[in-house]
Amino acid sequence: MELVKGKKVLITGGTAGIGKGMALTFAKNGSDVIIFGTNEERGSVIVNEMRELAQSEDQKFGFLKVDVSNYEESLAKAQEAMDLLGGVDVLINNAGITRDKLLMKMDEEDWDQVLDVNLKSVFNFCKAVVRPMMKARSGKIINISSVIGLTGNPGQVNYAASKSGMIGFTQSLAKEVSSRGVCVNCIAPGFIQTPMTDALNETQKAAIMQKIPMQKLGQTEDIANVCLFLASKLSDYVTGEVIAVDGGMTA
Repeated sequence: MELVKGKKVLITGGTAGIGKGMALTFAKNGSDVIIFGTNEERGSVIVNEMRELAQSEDQKFGFLKVDVSNYEESLAKAQEAMDLLGGVDVLINNAGITRDKLLMKMDEEDWDQVLDVNLKSVFNFCKAVVRPMMKARSGKIINISSVIGLTGNPGQVNYAASKSGMIGFTQSLAKEVSSRGVCVNCIAPGFIQTPMTDALNETQKAAIMQKIPMQKLGQTEDIANVCLFLASKLSDYVTGEVIAVDGGMTA
């Protein structure tokens, strides 16, 4: 079944880790994909990788550099992407950063940067696509939150607040736009194997494994595959949901 063939997909934070995995998965499954990020060199590499995986030469791929925390810039770049693709079917809000510190040591900049990149970016890009999606009476918005947004974590009050806020945003927007055929859902990844987790020492990895009933890290493909479901017609009656992909952490 060609779940997302021909879909026009926008992915923020698409040049590394989970975002890269999603971009390559959608390309491999026949979608047109534009990724957003800040690193032009990485963006160019991912675009070439998507082209190599494409089902056909007609698929369109691109990278646009953007500060996702900047409202005007985000709206302009999202519109540029929609113009390049001829519309939008799927928006995946994946951009995110961490600035981990205990609250007593956290300064205002640590708080503002994380909330602006992780949460305000979701507002920015949803604002850009929601009107054309509602007009088309079709669209899928997928916000990448985190299990930390469900459980909290010491030293991550800013990150947890941003990811928890994303969940509330998702549920509220879903209720606003569902009557127009637009579905809005959230994925909450657990610990996924990325360069960030590869850099952890053995003691840190052992501590993580104690929290995961399946006793293994997730792969970027695990998140991408759930995105395929949420982006496809298979999920047309699913909206306002938070799907944890975490090996049983939040069971």
